Amino acid sequence: MTVLPGSEPDRGRIAGRLWVLSAGLCMSFGGPIIRLADESTEWQFLFYRSLGAALALLVYFLIVRRPVLPAIRRMGATGLLGGLGLAVGFTGFVWGVMNSTVANVLFLLSASPLFAAFLGWVVLRERVSRSMWFAMGGAMVGVAIMIGEGLVEADLFGDLAALAAAIGFAGFSVCIRRGRHTDMSPTIVIAATITAAVSGTMALANGTGLVVPLADVGLAVIYGVLVIGAGIFMLTTIGARHVPAAELVVLSLTEVVFGSIWVALAFGEVPSVLTLIGGVVLLGSIVAQAVVGMRRAGAGADLD
Repeated sequence: MTVLPGSEPDRGRIAGRLWVLSAGLCMSFGGPIIRLADESTEWQFLFYRSLGAALALLVYFLIVRRPVLPAIRRMGATGLLGGLGLAVGFTGFVWGVMNSTVANVLFLLSASPLFAAFLGWVVLRERVSRSMWFAMGGAMVGVAIMIGEGLVEADLFGDLAALAAAIGFAGFSVCIRRGRHTDMSPTIVIAATITAAVSGTMALANGTGLVVPLADVGLAVIYGVLVIGAGIFMLTTIGARHVPAAELVVLSLTEVVFGSIWVALAFGEVPSVLTLIGGVVLLGSIVAQAVVGMRRAGAGADLD
């Protein structure tokens, strides 16, 4: 059926793009917020951030009057694994930003869709096109450049944490695809619960405790509400319904662009030359693959 400009599907696509762009903008504030909360440890920040996310999600489910526990049970093991992957992503991002540059972390995190394609091939036996394999190869070159710089600049731990976050988010994406016939939005509730439990336990176990300056608590809660509650939840529950996967990847890169700009303006944190080179190679691979995907979808072709 031909979709005419101004028709319902067309308006839905435009609205979906706006939602995805807005989600990327919300998520771009994650790095700067973590930078401001400089009197908290990684585990302390994660604990209060998870509480903020849980608060935002609770309000959402109360507004839509959707029972959470039955929805979680319907997801089954797939939802639990998706929540675990998302928790790894949440944790890796915070540890990455606190131990590396925001630009490095965001660039490495942007490789998540390519990791998701690889995991989809392994777990779901999804077909991976030649162009996707080339994109993965290009992305790995970019990742290697940035990880190699981490060996020199002593940012390796933060870069590896960011890489773990990218793989965690990729695992979450695969679980969402596997459970696509079920409402998978409560996976974020599972992720927030796991992250709060683990980070709270670790903060108490290592002796730092959970007492932090009120300003840092406020920043962590704002992060949970803005980045996770508004950004990630909005992206996965609204935008992704109306925007094709390839286009979703490109539009989501607003997080990388604006996130790097915010820390450069606010903290003078300018990416190094190697970070920019690796980031350009990585993002170039992702965008090129996304463009191929959009052209293929537009032509209605399923051949490479």
